[in-house]
Amino acid sequence: MEPIKIAVIIGSTREGRFSEIPARYVADALSKRPEAQVELLDLREWPLPFFDQPVSPSMKRAPYPHDLVERFAAKVGEADAFIVVSPEYDHGYPAVLKNAFDWVFKEWNHKPIGFVAYGNAGGARAVEQLRLVAVELALVPIRPAVHIPWDAVTKAKEDPAAGLAASGERLPAFFDELIALARVLRPLRGA
Repeated sequence: MEPIKIAVIIGSTREGRFSEIPARYVADALSKRPEAQVELLDLREWPLPFFDQPVSPSMKRAPYPHDLVERFAAKVGEADAFIVVSPEYDHGYPAVLKNAFDWVFKEWNHKPIGFVAYGNAGGARAVEQLRLVAVELALVPIRPAVHIPWDAVTKAKEDPAAGLAASGERLPAFFDELIALARVLRPLRGA
């Protein structure tokens, strides 16, 4: 069977961010699964302009207006599934992540997405908001999420394996659901 291409999106670009620690932890764990092909998609490497178009990408029929956006859309289009790693800022998720979602549309459609979050309440409020956006983009959010509490964040900054061990216990079931749903949705996209 052809492997499922999963993009692990690092949803923060902030200096001193924590998100790349769990993103790499998740990507490393996922890459041990033979049915998964994993790629880190770091939004720092995709400095997209603020979305300012007169027409929503869901209604756009021509190429995207910026070369970087066109390449980002192609990268999103290559993936069969997504895992977003996001902090919680002020009961929500980072603006840079929303901007990345807003720029493209059809490339997100009919693909599963899972969330790994951290912050107050383990990032649960950010995940709830992200699920709403995902549904509007015709993404299919999986039920399980991985929530990293503050004490684990502090510990993981010094020792990622120790700090993320409890969260890591939830990853096999999280990956199982994401991969199974990606296989089911693939024919819907004509892939």
